[in-house]
Amino acid sequence: MFDVLDLLFSQYKGYTFAQIILEAVAVILGIVSVVYSKKNSILLYPAAIVSALIYIYLLWQWELYGDLIINMYYFYMGIYGWILWKKSYGKDNDFLKITNLSQQDYLKSAFIFIFSIIFVLVIYWSFDKFDKWWAYADIFMTGLLFVGTWQLAKRKLENWLFLIAGNIIAIPLFYLKGYTLTSILNVVLTVIAIYGYLAWKKILHAKK
Repeated sequence: MFDVLDLLFSQYKGYTFAQIILEAVAVILGIVSVVYSKKNSILLYPAAIVSALIYIYLLWQWELYGDLIINMYYFYMGIYGWILWKKSYGKDNDFLKITNLSQQDYLKSAFIFIFSIIFVLVIYWSFDKFDKWWAYADIFMTGLLFVGTWQLAKRKLENWLFLIAGNIIAIPLFYLKGYTLTSILNVVLTVIAIYGYLAWKKILHAKK
């Protein structure tokens, strides 16, 4: 039992107590955000924004600038999604309904995916982050999560599929980076995202 705990949390020996608490808070807010996403509630965005801000602060302290810039994107998308949802929240006529991806949405998603991969490649190259074998998997994962985050703001059902795939890849990657709590978070997020996909699919079919 203690050997397993040591294996999982030995990375935290070099962290301060405040850093551990902050990561735990960011993890909890991340879970809250996805739970609200599943419920199709705008409250997902305040939780997601604060979680992203905490990660930006921690990643700055840990000098993980590639991940820091990626979380800045999540922060921006949190603001964007919050504004987008709030404009039509509670308005039956103009409400941003749950829909499937259109052909144009697929093209936009492909553009975001390709752009994000190039963007993160440049970041990793600039900060010399290709010294780890999992860097390429990390870039692919980021592309999936960037697309999923954008689709979530647009209330597209398929956003969950991209987020599920990205979270599954993130589980071992964040552990290898030393974020055990965040790795555990992605296990929880994967499970919730599966339920979220089923819940949104039920809502979409009911409206049809």
